[in-house]
Amino acid sequence: MATLHPPETALERAAEEGRQETPALDILLVLARDRRRIIAVTLIALLVGTLIAFAMKPSFTAVAIILPPQTPQSSASLLAGQLSALGAFGGGASSLLRNPADMYVGILQSRTIADHLIAKFQLQSLWKLKRSEDTRKKLAKQAIFEVAKNGLISISVKDHDPRRASDLANAFVDELYAMNSKLAITEASQRRLFFDQRLAEEKSALAAAEDDLRKTQEKTGLITVSGQAEMAIRSIAQTQAQISSRLVELQAMRAYATDENPSVYTIQREIDALRQQLSKQQDDQKKMAPGDTLVPAGKVPEGSLEYARKLREVKYHDTLFELLSRQYEAARIDEAKSAPIIQVVDRAVPPDRKSGPSRLLLMIGSAVLGFCCACLWVYLRAAIARMRKVPELSIKLDRLREAVRLRW
Repeated sequence: MATLHPPETALERAAEEGRQETPALDILLVLARDRRRIIAVTLIALLVGTLIAFAMKPSFTAVAIILPPQTPQSSASLLAGQLSALGAFGGGASSLLRNPADMYVGILQSRTIADHLIAKFQLQSLWKLKRSEDTRKKLAKQAIFEVAKNGLISISVKDHDPRRASDLANAFVDELYAMNSKLAITEASQRRLFFDQRLAEEKSALAAAEDDLRKTQEKTGLITVSGQAEMAIRSIAQTQAQISSRLVELQAMRAYATDENPSVYTIQREIDALRQQLSKQQDDQKKMAPGDTLVPAGKVPEGSLEYARKLREVKYHDTLFELLSRQYEAARIDEAKSAPIIQVVDRAVPPDRKSGPSRLLLMIGSAVLGFCCACLWVYLRAAIARMRKVPELSIKLDRLREAVRLRW
């Protein structure tokens, strides 16, 4: 059975619902009363936005697309069979280029390339900036580098002049190519630079050893030693040179590999075995019986002993120089085969259509902003007028206005 409510209760409920909706209705009423003012302000904002949109210079965006070098495969493992000194080198080496695209984007964002472009196009004077840092920041805002999912790098440059925009985009590609040719960014390049330095040092050491041998020959009058003594010297010198060669390989590999790398472990074991072999050769030479094939060092005359030591030094540096030369040539071959080549997919061309600013969006945005500001202004004026009718609030408003005036 339905419950019947007294008329008073229904009226009270309706009044309560009306009071809950009063704030929204009050706002709408205030805005409706001053609709002409709101429309006028909106039209003024629209007019101002239109003037600004047509007064702004159009900007053009030129895009160049490049294909970064992919991770190269080292060919040291193929050369290992021909170059004995490189037996364990490069087989398990991994390339330094983990993510070539991100690395080349970092190069494009470098200060060196930015300074070259600023000087080439005279951007600081063109943009009328006093400091180079401000010019770099503005160039960084106008140039955008993005890596697509397919691995291509897009270079987008925005400028008011379409020709300059395309020239800047292509200049970024040219500067990247020039810098890429100077930087040692591959494993083979690093190995080649390392062996080049060590080869130059060993060449100087070999020349010094040959000078010492010549001085010893002039001092002692010896031209050569016996065949047995020379055989002992050559055997020990070759072992020492092999140890030094393996140490050089190990030092080069540690630039990009850890001690847990299988190749590093293999070379370390070879060094230990060669050191044991050298120790045995030296002990056998000292403890050798008179009937053995090799002549003990103690039985060589004093002048011959000094000459033998200098000759051993020459043989050692000569053998080491030969091994380093092979390693250097192997690194050069790897560098030539894995040289990073930047391929240009699309060179930038002067755009024939502006990319911004969007005049329609600017006009609509100005109109919306003007409408919102007008509504807020009208509502605040009505609220202040309502507060003025209350004596206490009116006094507070006067005090607030005086405080603001005194502060200013």
